[in-house]
Amino acid sequence: MADSTPAITRRRFVTYFSSVGLSSTLLPGVLWARLQEERAERITAAMLKDALAVAGLDFTDEERQQILNGVNQNLTRYADLRQLHIDPNIAPPLYYSPIVPGTRLDRAQKPFRTSATPSLRRPANLEDVAFWPLAHLAHLLKTRQVTSVELSRMYLDRLKRYNPILNFVVTFTDDLGMQQAQQADREIAAGKYRGPLHGIPWGCKDIIAVPGYPTQWGSGAFKGQVIDTEATVVRLLREAGAVLVAKLTTGELASGDQWFGGRTNSPWDPTEGSSGSSAGPASATAAGCVAFGIGTETSGSILSPSTICGVTGLRPTFGRVSRYGAMTLSWTQDRLGPLCRTVEDCALVFRTIAKADEQDLSVIDLPFNWDAELDIRKLRIGYLAPAFREANRHDDWKRNDGQVLDQVKALGVTLEPFELPAMPLNVTGGILGAESGASFDEFVRSGRDKNLTNKGRSNGMRQSRLVPAVEYLQAQRVRAMIMRQFAATVSRFDVYIAPYINMRSGGAGRSGRAGGAAGGDSTPPLPPSAIRDHFQVANLCGYPAVSVPNGFTAEGKPTSITFLGRLYAEAEILALARAYQERAGFHLRRPTL
Repeated sequence: MADSTPAITRRRFVTYFSSVGLSSTLLPGVLWARLQEERAERITAAMLKDALAVAGLDFTDEERQQILNGVNQNLTRYADLRQLHIDPNIAPPLYYSPIVPGTRLDRAQKPFRTSATPSLRRPANLEDVAFWPLAHLAHLLKTRQVTSVELSRMYLDRLKRYNPILNFVVTFTDDLGMQQAQQADREIAAGKYRGPLHGIPWGCKDIIAVPGYPTQWGSGAFKGQVIDTEATVVRLLREAGAVLVAKLTTGELASGDQWFGGRTNSPWDPTEGSSGSSAGPASATAAGCVAFGIGTETSGSILSPSTICGVTGLRPTFGRVSRYGAMTLSWTQDRLGPLCRTVEDCALVFRTIAKADEQDLSVIDLPFNWDAELDIRKLRIGYLAPAFREANRHDDWKRNDGQVLDQVKALGVTLEPFELPAMPLNVTGGILGAESGASFDEFVRSGRDKNLTNKGRSNGMRQSRLVPAVEYLQAQRVRAMIMRQFAATVSRFDVYIAPYINMRSGGAGRSGRAGGAAGGDSTPPLPPSAIRDHFQVANLCGYPAVSVPNGFTAEGKPTSITFLGRLYAEAEILALARAYQERAGFHLRRPTL
């Protein structure tokens, strides 16, 4: 505060600042560090003056003394607070909603219409069905041409055969899987068919808790950790009759594809990582080793590995799927979603897991009205024009993206170009860091972060101590402004199309990391990019997206396109994505293992 501020205003400000304890939010990390350095028990006037200088604030000696009294009073509160163990499943009682004024929500329940399943016969070699879509597998199970036990054993055999190459399994859940498969077979035989996921083998990312099995978050610091909680998504899939055969890999603390067991690899090129952090679900699904996987995303962790591994990944609207029982990076950005072989597979899984849950109060109760035969010609469809023109992108990616627009137009729809307004995205970067820092605060203060596989991961968590509460809340207010700007731009479309970030090559559109690094790991500055800015803002605002393979590079590696749309409009987004996927056919290609 400048010295020119009227004295009466300054006095009131300082008095209020001290009385409510806000003085301790200026730079508590700086003050805490000085306490440790000087082995002091109280904050001194010199310490406070230095901290205020770092914060760019200037007060008189009298005013600093008033603040100092409040700061030292808060030290006792901090000490008491840090004596409390806070259950990792406890979220702050502040629930983020992506809804802005004017958002239209369709609350009408409509029939769930899937595409027609052809008459199928069990092949002589059961392994030939490893890459079949869910509806086809479900037909074999429902007609009792194959048992869930047989199907589960086939997928378990493939998981064990290819795990040494792709490194996508953390824990095999054979015993649980066989119990669930046997139960599914008994129920189906008795005519108690639960639906298209009944008896279907799947795998979950290992930040999702399953009782009785380790949930190790990809980190050596949590190796052997067992969380006796059944994640809501695990419960919902169990109740649908799905069969859990493996806990699949995640990059350490949901970042990248490196975990305490090494790197998870892409089935298309095992010398290359699968990206992350839903590394295992993407790799195992792409390799035909599970029928589908469940992953999580904070800032790219479903879309990125889906792209690299050539699978279809759905990142739902924030607040569509319960996160209870999953590791927290960000209470206002984390999401769970399916990674599958087809768009309609995503719809079938999403229908099961998109349910209201009292354990996660951010989840909104809305119907998911999937209609595989929706007339997409009635949809208003846009495309992010500057992103398709962006220079310094890999030629193969740019070519494949351009062909998507031609193929979508051939479906009989009209495409409208649009671009995003300038938005102050740079000031919102500290939100994720502050929230992940809070989530892992006890872990860092206990010194257990020295056991991290990636020793640099704790740097961001420590940096979060330097984010003042006021600045965090101000960033959230700017986020609200951005949400309104973004909604005003894209809400006129039912669906829109955007190229995805090329994780493999440099230049505009390249992201230095995937999966949202806890605490905001530093990365080199990147050139301006309409693609990167778009995905940052769409993620920040909680919008849904589905990644679909759209071709291959000259080296035979998959590329992707992304379909997005209005909040909670997953059905429309998936409908256009399915129409494109069926026309393009890239999902039918399989990696050579």
